[in-house]
Amino acid sequence: MSEPRKPAEEYVVIRHRPGYRIRRTAILLAFTVVSALTGYAAGLAQGGFRFSDVSASNEVLEEELDDLRSNYKEARQQLVNLERGKAIDAQALKQARTTIVELETRIASLKSDLTFYKNIMAPSETSKGLQVDSLTLAPDYQPGAWDFKLVLTQVGNNKNYISGVVAVNVIGMRDEEKEVIALRDLSQDIEDLGVKFRFRFFQNVEGTLALPDGFEPVEVQVVAQAEGRKSSQAERTFDWDDLTEN
Repeated sequence: MSEPRKPAEEYVVIRHRPGYRIRRTAILLAFTVVSALTGYAAGLAQGGFRFSDVSASNEVLEEELDDLRSNYKEARQQLVNLERGKAIDAQALKQARTTIVELETRIASLKSDLTFYKNIMAPSETSKGLQVDSLTLAPDYQPGAWDFKLVLTQVGNNKNYISGVVAVNVIGMRDEEKEVIALRDLSQDIEDLGVKFRFRFFQNVEGTLALPDGFEPVEVQVVAQAEGRKSSQAERTFDWDDLTEN
């Protein structure tokens, strides 16, 4: 048997072109450079658009910030005005309350004066002639001292003057013993045991008294003695605690 036949060997012929590889490399390099430049230009264009958008947004924000600052300034001024108005209202209210208290005090004083004069001019049948109307005590700036005011009145017939003397004694305790001290011995404003008076409607006896150490006052006794044709006597005793409780 004969051996199989081997195919004949083939040969490929390649045309030799000098400089082809160099030209192909140069073309690829140029294409790469152009592509890179194109991408860079596009990036700059996009970046420019973004910068413009940011600038526009910044202007809007600045305008809003200016508006907020203006609104804040206006609101702050309104708050200051409200606080100032509140302070003025509070001061006006305080002043109004003070005025009301003063008016009420004045009205009470006028009512008291009116009652006082009514009692003098139109008394009852049982309260005519010389009267010990009232005695008041108020603390003095000196410790243990009191400002006093005694009011004597002539009730009823006031056409003529009434005259006489009034004696005031402070009754109290010292060293567990009862003691009676004349007003003359307690006050530098009183010189005599009996204070002289002469009036048609009323007369005030005023001054300052100072209590001695260790003396505890209990009551004040007032005795008024009228002289002449209208000779009469009026006596009244005041509790010390009642006089000084206010």
